[in-house]
Amino acid sequence: MERRAPDDGAGSGASPAVVWPNGAFFWPVAFVVIMLDLVTKAIAAYALVPERIPHPVIGQAVRLTLVYNPGAAFGIHVGAYSRVVFSVLTLAALGILWRLFRGTRPGDRQRVLALALVSAGAVGNLIDRLRSARGVVDFIDIGSGTWRWPTFNVADIAVTTGAVLLAVVLWREDRDGARAPERAPAAAAAHDEGTPPVLAEHGGTL
Repeated sequence: MERRAPDDGAGSGASPAVVWPNGAFFWPVAFVVIMLDLVTKAIAAYALVPERIPHPVIGQAVRLTLVYNPGAAFGIHVGAYSRVVFSVLTLAALGILWRLFRGTRPGDRQRVLALALVSAGAVGNLIDRLRSARGVVDFIDIGSGTWRWPTFNVADIAVTTGAVLLAVVLWREDRDGARAPERAPAAAAAHDEGTPPVLAEHGGTL
């Protein structure tokens, strides 16, 4: 467990803030998502046979329909080599996600959560591709009338949720990084003139 150094004014006896290692949050989240994905897929493969027969849950809006997808999300495929191609792409993506995780500052829970969700979802679908040539098990079927969203699974939910959250986190980091150079000239000028930086950022007044 890592501990942040106490602030300069921490002489009041307050305990320093505790920062847990990112792995202590990442791995439990990833494990739970992968297990949930594998268990629900196993139940679907056992209880929803034969394939492509809808089982209404909330009328026709939410149904359970067993489908094996040899390609990627939304039915994307590249012919007979879909299984190999998408497995390699998934491994490459996991490598990138791991580098992002390693570069995450301690205590950045939102970024760690996003990376855990995307990674776990990718691993869940990769396991399906590696263990069977039939492809990924999909079973959640939503839509209205003749319009149906492509059938998906728990891993897909995790990937989508995590990707959206990660995009927001990275956007915030870029925004904050762009603001930092704007503060630098004011702080430098304040240093030269003997004005406290916090006052310089507010035009010399509070």
